Amino acid sequence: MSTIRLPDFEAWAIFAKVAETSSFTRAAADLGLSKATVSKAVTRLEAKLRAPLFHRTSRRLSLTDSGRASLERASRILSEGEAAEQEAMAQSVAPRGLVRMSAPTSFGIQHLGPALPDFFRKYPEVSIDLSLSDQLVDLVSEGFDVALRISTLADSSLLARRLCTSRFILIASKAYLEKRGRPKHPRDLSTHDIFTYSYARTPDTLRFVHARHGDYAVNIKGSLRTNNGDVVIPMLRAGMAMAALPEFFVWKDVKDGRLQTVLDDWMPPPNALHLVTPPGVNRPVRVQVLMDYLAKHFAKAPWAMQA
Repeated sequence: MSTIRLPDFEAWAIFAKVAETSSFTRAAADLGLSKATVSKAVTRLEAKLRAPLFHRTSRRLSLTDSGRASLERASRILSEGEAAEQEAMAQSVAPRGLVRMSAPTSFGIQHLGPALPDFFRKYPEVSIDLSLSDQLVDLVSEGFDVALRISTLADSSLLARRLCTSRFILIASKAYLEKRGRPKHPRDLSTHDIFTYSYARTPDTLRFVHARHGDYAVNIKGSLRTNNGDVVIPMLRAGMAMAALPEFFVWKDVKDGRLQTVLDDWMPPPNALHLVTPPGVNRPVRVQVLMDYLAKHFAKAPWAMQA
């Protein structure tokens, strides 16, 4: 009778933690193990695979090709194990531990930051390591538990939870419109100065949808292209140009009359707000309570449309 040998789940989970922290020492501290135990677990895997999982130097630890190929499944083993323990303790133990989260810079400052005090009051044993960036991060290789994304999501193995949508609106100041004229059709925008966003899929093209006239795309040009929407707001208020921005950026300016919406019958497609997580059915309770809290919070935002 042949003997069935189970995979070395513990070693794979330890490998995932080392990759997440880029350090044997930090992984050992996070897992409550000795550095020697962590090192032996990775060495054990490498011996079984007959291939190194890390490039090791005195200053840097990085994944080899074999390490990168194994990381997604190893991370799943680690997260599933953590989730199983958290769920088993959920009835008697409050959510606790670290959540690593990524979010867009401006949205994080304007909306996510103000939402967090109540979360920490409700879950005092949960901590968040928040990274703000407008660039698309790799959740698995960079060790994030959850990311907030505002866009149409590309197909991937990531799991997504749609929270709400926000209108994408064309705006300008009264002074700009009095000086340059109010466009009546998207084709009129070709003669206007329009700030553009570097990370847009087509930064030099704006697309609009009309209830009766369908879709229309127009090429635009402007004196400023930037990878951050906040920087254009003072210039919009000063009457220097127009811009197409998510409503959550400028809803207060529109409400207070500092900026006006343009071409209200022709609307760019709205932006959807999502929370995305790495593959895997189970999530640690600390991640789930944060996701549930943010879903409830942003559903009530003044700029939010129904998800």
